[in-house]
Amino acid sequence: MTTTPQTALADLLTLAGLPTAEATLTGADPLMPSTYAVGTAASASIAAAALAAAAIHRARGGPAQTVSVDMPHALSEFHSERHMHVPGFESHEWDPIAGLYRCGGGRWIRLHTNHEHHRDVVLRVLGCAYAREAVAAALQSWNAEAAETAIYAAGGVATMTRSLAEWQAHPQGIAVAALPPVLIERIGDAPPTPLPPLAARPLEGIRVLDLTKVIAGPVAGRTLAAHGADVLHVTAPHLPTLPALSMDTGRGKRCTSLDLRDPAQRGTLRALAAGADVFLQGYRPGAIGAHGFAPEALAALHPGIVCVSLSAFGHAGPWSTRRGFDSLTQNANGMNDEERIAAGEDKPRPLPCQALDHASGYLLAFGAMAALLRRAEEGGSWLVRVSLAGTGEWIKRLGRVEAGLSAPGIADVTPWLEQHDSGYGRMTALRHSAILSATPAHWSLPSVPLGSHAPAWA
Repeated sequence: MTTTPQTALADLLTLAGLPTAEATLTGADPLMPSTYAVGTAASASIAAAALAAAAIHRARGGPAQTVSVDMPHALSEFHSERHMHVPGFESHEWDPIAGLYRCGGGRWIRLHTNHEHHRDVVLRVLGCAYAREAVAAALQSWNAEAAETAIYAAGGVATMTRSLAEWQAHPQGIAVAALPPVLIERIGDAPPTPLPPLAARPLEGIRVLDLTKVIAGPVAGRTLAAHGADVLHVTAPHLPTLPALSMDTGRGKRCTSLDLRDPAQRGTLRALAAGADVFLQGYRPGAIGAHGFAPEALAALHPGIVCVSLSAFGHAGPWSTRRGFDSLTQNANGMNDEERIAAGEDKPRPLPCQALDHASGYLLAFGAMAALLRRAEEGGSWLVRVSLAGTGEWIKRLGRVEAGLSAPGIADVTPWLEQHDSGYGRMTALRHSAILSATPAHWSLPSVPLGSHAPAWA
């Protein structure tokens, strides 16, 4: 049996300690070819974030308002990167050697090589040329799990395709199954931090440091910006980027650049964190902490801060320090194998969208806003945790969709597109799918190239 979007939404509100609230959720699975309830995941996660924003505005003295989410629009937003267009810029393309390969012994492995340093690790471990045929030939002499282990040990990323049963029996699968999709913990004492006085938008006056990349974390920052937060995206010139993704998720944000290897620039980030309400980060576990920005250090620097952390495989278990991406996680956790079985195919079949990434982004934003409400009522410093693997388990628990693979997909997103000038030229992109009656979600700032702004609050 599949969980309804309304039930999934109610469960998220209860999990975060928010009062029961209703949203009008229209549409039903299946809308995209999958046996999983990806539409339900889209509607529930987006509506949860919208209801949290409405609750914050209400707590600031604003009026009660209605929230509605239409599943086709929400599910289109779950692959918003496919619908963003700027003349002269290419959409996001996968690296030529990224993807699935059959190893010796017949098991499958998925390689993620969209970042050059990850690509170079794969080629070095396999000892082959940069060509798909060469990689395929080299992997014939490898056991899939051994290749996965060797690539990770060398600093790359890859996962062996596992069945649901294999993941459920795996120590990391066991660890992740015990975690909720959003974990909100008090990590320090501080007096209550009142929400800012009433303003036109729910998060107006809330400052967010966004140290994230790719999709999930940037979607969280984009969502907070859609409700009025002052979001400052921080990157560095030496870090790899995927420009099309940054263009899509950069709407509503200002963007600056800091190299945390430089003590002076670390000091600048500390000064920014001292004035931030939310510190959102999605780098490999331990990476930001090694520069002095672990949640406990931030809580000592700025009591009352809300730290929001994204990981690939969760903060517990033997894979807790592993880097990862949506495509690798859904390949490791049995979802791709289940899609293959349902389709009667030989090759692992990915979900029709980066559902783990996008759902995690909205859950991160939802958790951040729930924590802001709790610090206003209870005081304290807070840590919000979301992982791609934990989101995958949540989507699994929503149930399976009979005949889902026969869904045609959403052919026409034209009604939800908007155009505006950006730092890259005229941009066409999807509007936010949550409709709030009193405080319509929108992005007041255009997407701009990374590093366009000074490292300072507006």
